[in-house]
Amino acid sequence: MLTYPFKLVTIIAEPVLEPRITQELRKLGASGFTVVEGRGEGSRALHAAEIPGINVRIETIVPLEVAERIVQHVAKSYFNDYEVIVYLSDVQVVRGEKYSPAPKSGGL
Repeated sequence: MLTYPFKLVTIIAEPVLEPRITQELRKLGASGFTVVEGRGEGSRALHAAEIPGINVRIETIVPLEVAERIVQHVAKSYFNDYEVIVYLSDVQVVRGEKYSPAPKSGGL
């Protein structure tokens, strides 16, 4: 089976950030994303909204250069003021053309 290497970028964030982050993903070159609501507990035990564990997991599969832009942007824009985690995973996809960068509509 023919597969193509990409990066899975996973962002765990406060739900209030979902619309902003998903809009920014498109501007940074992601062709799409998936959002899943979740529960859990991090190193600080309580969530910033004082509701333990409520968060969203935003995932996108992108080429390495787009993944790097996303990680840099998330770190710069959110780490100081919000409960946000971002991590990368190596993935192999079958339909590589589905994960090519989206046309850019302007920078951030």
